[in-house]
Amino acid sequence: MDKIIEDVRINKDEAVKKYTLEFDKVEIKNLEVSQEEINAAFETIDKELLITIKKAKENIEEFHKKQVRESFNFKPKGKDALLGQIFNPIEKVGIYVPGGKAAYPSTVLMNAVPAKIAGVSQLCMITPPQSDGKIKDSILVAASLAGVDRIFKVGGAQGIAALAYGTESIPKVYKITGPGNIFVAAAKRRVSGFVGIDMIAGPSEILIIADKWANPAYIAADLISQAEHDEMAASILITDSPELPDKVVKELEIQMNQLERTEIIEKSLNNQGAIILLDSMDECIELANEIAPEHLEILTENCLEMFKNIKNAGAIFIGEYSPEPVGDYFAGPNHTLPTSSTAKFSSALGVDDFIKKTSLIYYSKEALNQNREDIIRFAENEGLTGHANAVRIRK
Repeated sequence: MDKIIEDVRINKDEAVKKYTLEFDKVEIKNLEVSQEEINAAFETIDKELLITIKKAKENIEEFHKKQVRESFNFKPKGKDALLGQIFNPIEKVGIYVPGGKAAYPSTVLMNAVPAKIAGVSQLCMITPPQSDGKIKDSILVAASLAGVDRIFKVGGAQGIAALAYGTESIPKVYKITGPGNIFVAAAKRRVSGFVGIDMIAGPSEILIIADKWANPAYIAADLISQAEHDEMAASILITDSPELPDKVVKELEIQMNQLERTEIIEKSLNNQGAIILLDSMDECIELANEIAPEHLEILTENCLEMFKNIKNAGAIFIGEYSPEPVGDYFAGPNHTLPTSSTAKFSSALGVDDFIKKTSLIYYSKEALNQNREDIIRFAENEGLTGHANAVRIRK
């Protein structure tokens, strides 16, 4: 990993192209996607899918506009002073979108829309090319609709390094967001501190709290919806109903054999899946808060009351008609969520991830004199006599 990152830092485009050929088996001459390629994507994309992407973009936009905060300042009571906080967008941001065999236009929207709402002026996107050297139509269309300024055909650790350090083609950014495989996550961790990152995401997770009223077919379908991500995805059911586990297992066996990714689903459920039977709903809630899952579904008779007791979750899906894919693609809240119990201290990606906050402090001579002894006392208590002197000298 370090070798790849250092190679890209020194050799720039040459190294990026070398690793793209090595890992993606594609020779790329021009790393940047042209406007002609974007125009062609709009011409060839399925028109119904285009309408769906536009609808999803509008929903995501509507939700994230609610998160916008305004700079503020105020005069503290009894002081000739001015305090405040200034909100400014991060100027240059890079977003990573998984690609190649799989493609995720939803990830484009979930990263680019809040970035643009925040006011990011230079938004670059990198995504691995397909075997033909092109980027999938839906990815290019989503990026264009969401306001991405430049798109590059590169993925993996080499792509993260290119965004972090800049190359002849790819500009250096101040922050990198977006999910990826283990190599992308490791590269993000490696460059973190030199540039900002959103989070280090682990395998996808779903936890379902269900009671005797829940539909076992719905539960099985929702467990499978996470299990199909990869073999390490975690799908967990917690219930206080002794009859429910057997019903869900039967549904799992029926449904998984009707789907395309059966092998992955089966391995995921065997490796990371669980059904936990507890004595009460209170115990279910307590365990859910301790696990702090990425996705939490509440399929209980009193779901609209129960969710109020959840303190730790990336996103909460309430009721039997709010399956996790509603949030993944369409509802509006962000689907980039904290995993691996980090929901105890982390939040979903949002507008705040693309802004920075600057404190504003003004004291008049009168205000400083009014508080000088308190400030000097603090400084001297901490042994910082230079700090004390900086106040004392202003008479």
